[in-house]
Parts: sequence; C-alpha cells; structure tokens
Amino acid sequence: MTDSLGWRCKFGVVAPSTNTSVQPEYDALRPRGVTNHFSRAIIPDTRVTDDASFLAMLQNIRDATAAAVDAAMSCSPQHLILGMSAETFWDGADGASKLKASLEARAGVGVTLGSEAVEAALRAYGSIRRIAVITPYMPVGDRNVHRYFTDTGYEVVRLTGLKCASPMLIAHVSRQELRDAVKAIDGPDVDAIVQVGTNLAFAHVAPMAEFWLGKPVIAINTATYWYALRRNGIEDRLEGFGALMEEH
Repeated sequence: MTDSLGWRCKFGVVAPSTNTSVQPEYDALRPRGVTNHFSRAIIPDTRVTDDASFLAMLQNIRDATAAAVDAAMSCSPQHLILGMSAETFWDGADGASKLKASLEARAGVGVTLGSEAVEAALRAYGSIRRIAVITPYMPVGDRNVHRYFTDTGYEVVRLTGLKCASPMLIAHVSRQELRDAVKAIDGPDVDAIVQVGTNLAFAHVAPMAEFWLGKPVIAINTATYWYALRRNGIEDRLEGFGALMEEH
C-alpha cells in the first residue's frame, strides 16, 4: 500500500537539533503528495568563536548523524536528504563523494547532499563559472567550501563567512543582514551568488535578490530540496522561490 499523504514520495531528512530554518523552508517547498520526515542529530548549542570551536561543533554533528539516519529510515522513506551543510563540503569534492557513499550504504536509499545540489543548480542555470559565496562559518569552514567549488570547476571570486556564534544563532541572522551580505559580495565579475549553511533563512531572500540583481542567487535549502525532487522524478514548479523552482 502507498502512504496516504506521501503517495508520491516520502523524504527522510536529517538535520542538527539546533537548526530551526531547514524544516520550515523544506515544508514551504513541499508539493502535494510529498512528505518530509525529520530526524534530529542531537547536539548542544555550543559557543563557536574560532576554528577550534567550529571543529568541535562539527564533530558533535558527525557523532550524532548515524543514529539520526537510522531513526529517519524507520519510516521507510524512499529518499534521504541531509539537511546540514558544512559536512557536505568538507574535504572538497572527494570528501562529499565519500560522505554520500557512506550515507547511502547505511540508509539503503539514495541520498541528496547540499553541496552536490548547489552544483546541480549552478549547472541548471548554465554558463556560470565565477561565483560569490555567503556562509555562516568560521574560516576553517569557509576554506572547505572554497575547496569544494574549486574542485568542481568554479572560480570563487569572493567568499564571506558570517562567523555565527553558535549553531542555533545562525538562524538569528536577519533578512537585512543577509541582504547586506549579498550586496557586499556582488559585482560585475560575479555570475551567480551562492548561500550555504542550512540554518541561514535565505530561501525567501534569494528570489528577491535574484530579481533585483538580474543574476542567479542560490539558497542551499531551495537547491537541495529542488534536487531531491528532480532526482525522484517530481517536476512540479513553484513560484516565489526563484528561477530554479519556477523554470528548472
């Protein structure tokens, strides 16, 4: 029998327990007949002030991810989405490939990562080579994001890390601060702007910036959910989240 609400697809989603943005943004993108089933990687809201404390936070997430994947799979979703960002960029393209293979082996279903989804979104827009990137990270996280995009053939013209003081506080960055960050990294030398960090609430900011700047502005949560839908044969278009969801 088919799930009565998720009759087209059930997504399992793994996200850190401190993340309050990814779930509402995914739910806003959800078409009829698709359901999202969140499992939380339980971590403390540790203070993040430098690279060392950022790495400690990341290790907390790594330690909690396997149990969260197992919990997500207990409802038998057809596909798993990793609703976290930094880990999917770590150690560049090779690290992302290894992470995906590990998760797919554990889950027994296909897995969508934010890093590969953003790359797919950039390809969908076409003719993009030079990008500017916004993250909520400390420098060590920024370096891994930079490495991933360089590995996959993009020139990172500018990258701004907002250095958020804890995993939970990433969600406290306002739309105005995000707007200012977009303006600061944009320029005629940039083909597209990319935002990473799934707890930055950027899904509604991106289409506004895209309209005014006249170039692609990609929010990682929008890109990840879009890519998971398309990988599962769901081609629904949705207005209000930019050209990616409306046209591709």
